Amino acid sequence: MCGIVGYIGNKQAVNVICDGLEKLEYRGYDSAGVAVVNGDSKVNWAKKQGRLSGLEAVLEQSPIEGTVGIGHTRWATHGAPSDINSHPHLNMSETIAVVHNGIIENYMEIRERLTAEGYVFKSETDTEVAVHLIDKYYEGDLLQAVYKAVAEFRGAYALGVVSSNHPGELVAVRKESPLIVGVGEGEYFIASDVPAILKYTRNVYYLENDEVVYVKDGKIQILDAEQNVVDKELKVVEWDIEAASKGGYDHFMMKEIYDQPQAIRDTLLRRLDENRMIRLDDIKLTKEDLDGIQKMYIVACGTAYHAGLVGKYAIEKLAKVPVEVDIASEFRYSDPFIDEHTLLIVVSQSGETADTLAAMKLAKSKGARVLAITNVVGSSVAREAHDVFYTWAGPEVAVASTKAYTAQMIAFYMIALDFAFKKGTITLERYHELVNNIEALAPLVEEILADKAQIEKMAEDMKDAQNAFYLGRGVDFTTAREAALKLKEISYIYTEAFAAGELKHGPIALIDQGTPVLSIVTQDALQEKMISNIKEVKARGAFVIAIAKKGDTEIAKVADDLFYIPEAEDLLMPVLAVIPTQLISYYVSIARGNDVDKPRNLAKSVTVE
Repeated sequence: MCGIVGYIGNKQAVNVICDGLEKLEYRGYDSAGVAVVNGDSKVNWAKKQGRLSGLEAVLEQSPIEGTVGIGHTRWATHGAPSDINSHPHLNMSETIAVVHNGIIENYMEIRERLTAEGYVFKSETDTEVAVHLIDKYYEGDLLQAVYKAVAEFRGAYALGVVSSNHPGELVAVRKESPLIVGVGEGEYFIASDVPAILKYTRNVYYLENDEVVYVKDGKIQILDAEQNVVDKELKVVEWDIEAASKGGYDHFMMKEIYDQPQAIRDTLLRRLDENRMIRLDDIKLTKEDLDGIQKMYIVACGTAYHAGLVGKYAIEKLAKVPVEVDIASEFRYSDPFIDEHTLLIVVSQSGETADTLAAMKLAKSKGARVLAITNVVGSSVAREAHDVFYTWAGPEVAVASTKAYTAQMIAFYMIALDFAFKKGTITLERYHELVNNIEALAPLVEEILADKAQIEKMAEDMKDAQNAFYLGRGVDFTTAREAALKLKEISYIYTEAFAAGELKHGPIALIDQGTPVLSIVTQDALQEKMISNIKEVKARGAFVIAIAKKGDTEIAKVADDLFYIPEAEDLLMPVLAVIPTQLISYYVSIARGNDVDKPRNLAKSVTVE
């Protein structure tokens, strides 16, 4: 998950690196560090546990000069957050420095071997074996030492390497962990994600697995695992740094909540032709292909998994195809039935989620076709998939996903419509009706956001709760699951979602006097059942907050508090119902004094399994 930034050029490296790390702090904020080479006999370095601001304070007191360097912001995997476990890690003579994102799975056996050879380890991390192994193989050629070292690694990693013995060189390696290269005027950058370098350049190389970046004396080479030069296309990033800034909001999360109407419009309208037909240019599935598919899986993690549950509902309802949804980290171990008649749909905001990538590889090895839904052009899932749907949500920086989730749901509605029309399971009239109704969601979301003051009051009433529960039936249960995840991950209130009909089978034992129970009631056919479930929890002392369609007077009779959302057809209600739950999570977190954008123990892009 960690963030890497590297620089070689004519600017002060520390300034460029710290500026880039600030843009990547969503990837990890347990600690931060830099290493710079400037002609001295040793690498100059500084690292500090905690947020980037702590490192910057150290550097202000003791500046480090030089035009070649690497930096890192950490999300702990091996070893607790501490100064010692922070990156960069150095060899014993402090002539080589390494930063690392990912996990070296066989680090213990390498560590034991190196320890027996006299190497002394200071940290608990897997990364330190990398720098000592590079040192072991170093015989005057830094690039060759890196190649020999990584040949022994198993796992996922992105590495940045510098050496005081080679002040004009920068080496970087990508293996299953994101890394891009920025190209400026006489300068080069490496980074885990594009926002880190947009201030300086929008010209980018997207690295593939096993590719090595080698910059020496102002020239760059990209090499493959056999050290052959790779002829890569230089891409231009279309969005600029303003798209990744707060835009006047107090937090990225609130900005991104307000970005959702535009994300809906962009994801849909960019793909409508003059006849208002959906054109999925990066999805080549024909009617014949769809007729040959006997099984569909949707695989994802976290919030993307919840979007997949909505996708299952939409595809089954419209295209009349049975769909299974699985958590990516469990999928490979469930011995799934996959063959050439299988379509695997993977969902990942970053496009770099390690478990999702592993599921893709398994499916492809068995002959399945893979369709990826992602927000990041050039990401690993986009490159590995046969078909791609890009959600045009723009960069999402807050750890808690909001607009990416909404865009993923829109993507699924569009894919379901495309499949259904090709298979002939809906009429052209119904097709256009749904397209119009999806487009109409954007102003309805804006209408909800205009009433956020009421939600802020609800959140104030909930801030001291020890636990809370969400209830829903049908697709509302999916929204409840996403809402519970959002509340627990940024407010730290233990929150669980239950299918409302399951309450009496055990969970109702958890309801106590004053327990907040948030009930999502948007499905007309299930409204009466939900009212019964609300009465059940109220009889046990729960304080019920309901989220329901405007005009639902029956819910008003049983709920203690109520937030109305605009009416849309049941199929599309998850897009509207989730908005107030995002705002509730945000305001409860603020009321409890938490860091909304950087919740404890979490990071944005989960690139480790």
